[in-house]
Amino acid sequence: MRLSGIHTYPVKGCHRLDHDDARVQPWGLAGDRRWMVVDAAGVGVTQRESTRLVALRATLRDGGLLLRAPGRPDLDVPEPAGGAPVAVRTFRNRKLPVPALPAGPAADGWLSGLLGRPVRLVWLAEPTRHIPAGDREYDTGDQVSFADAYPLLLASTASLAALNDWLAEAGEEAVPMSRFRPNLVVDGAPAWAEDGWAGRPLWIGGVRFRAAGRCDRCVVTTTDQETGVRGKEPLRTLARYRKVEQKLLFGLHLVPATTGTVAVGDAVRVDG
Repeated sequence: MRLSGIHTYPVKGCHRLDHDDARVQPWGLAGDRRWMVVDAAGVGVTQRESTRLVALRATLRDGGLLLRAPGRPDLDVPEPAGGAPVAVRTFRNRKLPVPALPAGPAADGWLSGLLGRPVRLVWLAEPTRHIPAGDREYDTGDQVSFADAYPLLLASTASLAALNDWLAEAGEEAVPMSRFRPNLVVDGAPAWAEDGWAGRPLWIGGVRFRAAGRCDRCVVTTTDQETGVRGKEPLRTLARYRKVEQKLLFGLHLVPATTGTVAVGDAVRVDG
């Protein structure tokens, strides 16, 4: 098995960045989902609520972020240096608010114009737990970015091919891997082999991960990541073939056990 894709999402819900390599930190890939758009109540705004986020191209720079979107001027946003943190949550029903630093009125106004609603941009200076202990299989520990549940998400090209075969049989169009917004993409594994990896050590190059729970998919997978147009697939087909305990499964969560660098082409090995 080989690593065939590496992706990050600097602002939670934004368009992906593609990489040849990336540093693995205890809370995930460097720069991944350390920024988040929040509403007036401090709750994260994602593509579940606003498909306009697909237009947001966020690029990291030393000490900050560059925001781009079609028809809007570029905006440079420095990492907040001090100031009073605000309590934010990744979901409305999430019990553990975490402290984040406001990016400031310029970023807030720029993103409010893009999304057509009042929002703020915040930065997670210190990745921390925002999921109550016991809420997830193979607990994430105390360091997580603004990712929904786990530090990283892995997906398999063979599993996507199997899903697209089912879609073709139903007369539906194939979907690209970008619909599932993974961090790491693996080539060379049998379709759905990742179902059996949960709880086992997984190596990518010289970096060790703990394979955690399988990923329950949401409405974001039905959103075209280039246009924002939303349909019914692939959730309808996942519900037919991949529904387990009321969850629609595609992909596998990972928790870093060591740090280092992963690169496209690295060997992938599952132990145990």
